[in-house]
Parts: sequence; C-alpha cells; structure tokens
Amino acid sequence: MKNKNEKKKDLEELKKTLAENKNVFVTGYEKLTVSQDFQLRKTIREAGGQYQVVKNNLAAKAAEGTPANDLLGDLRGMTSLAYTAKDPVALAKALTKYAKDNAAFTFKAGMVEGRVIDVKAINELAAMPPKEEIYAKLLYLVNATATRLVTSINGVGRNLAVVLDQAAKENKFQQ
Repeated sequence: MKNKNEKKKDLEELKKTLAENKNVFVTGYEKLTVSQDFQLRKTIREAGGQYQVVKNNLAAKAAEGTPANDLLGDLRGMTSLAYTAKDPVALAKALTKYAKDNAAFTFKAGMVEGRVIDVKAINELAAMPPKEEIYAKLLYLVNATATRLVTSINGVGRNLAVVLDQAAKENKFQQ
C-alpha cells in the first residue's frame, strides 16, 4: 500500500504527463492476459506512444485544470491511458488494430490535440492515411501547380518564337 507522499508523487507525475501529451486514448483492459498486455505495450511503443494503467480517481484529480478534465472526469471500470506527444494517427491505428485482434481491449474515449473525441472518431482517425502520405500528396499538388505554371509561361515564349520564325520565313517583315 502506498503512503501519502507516494500517492502525491504519482498524482504530480500523471498531471505532468497529461500536460505534456495532447493526444490521449482512454482504454479498458479487462480480462487481458499477461502476454496480451505485453504485446499491447510493445505495439504502443512501436507507434511512438506510452501506456499507463491508472486509478480512476487519480486520473480525475490529475486532469483537473488540464484539457483532459472532460475526458477523465467520470471514469468507470478498469482504465488505462495510451498517450503520445507525436503522431496521434499512428497510435490510433496501432490501438485499433490491436483492439480488432483482442476483444478484451476496448476504447472509452480519446483526446486529440486537446479536443475530446468519442470511439467513432477514434476509428475515423485510425482510417486516415499516415502523415508522410499526406505530406507527399500535398507536395505533389504544390509541385504539379508550379510545373503547370512554368509550362504555361514557357509556352507563351515558345509560341511567340514559332510565330516570329514563321513570319521571317514568309518574308512578312519586309517593307
């Protein structure tokens, strides 16, 4: 049993974690075996996240005064947090895939960039393409527009040169 100082230290650490990580997924883990829990933690680490089992009242107290207050204020049952300060899509994809393979693992809610989301929104987030793919598509669109602009500008000069050359061949410039 933890003494009062240890509990206070745990509260401060969780409060700091919630303040530093704007992407938090609240999950339930009832009836997970030890090997399933080990695999879950490994999956979360590979996605760039961290995982922590929390007591509901500790989470509620730690969330006071943070954007996670609405998320963690009224928790029931066994609760764990998966969080990251990096890419929420990668973590949502990893957790969703894990939840499909393990029925004992469930989502309760989440918070992405400081906004509370429900389970449906977590699944939609997991369906998004990776950040790198979105950047590649954006760069392609920017590059394609620039290429078309350069082609159009070059086309005007090329067409003018063709017309002038044709006119010179037909002796149109003589007076």
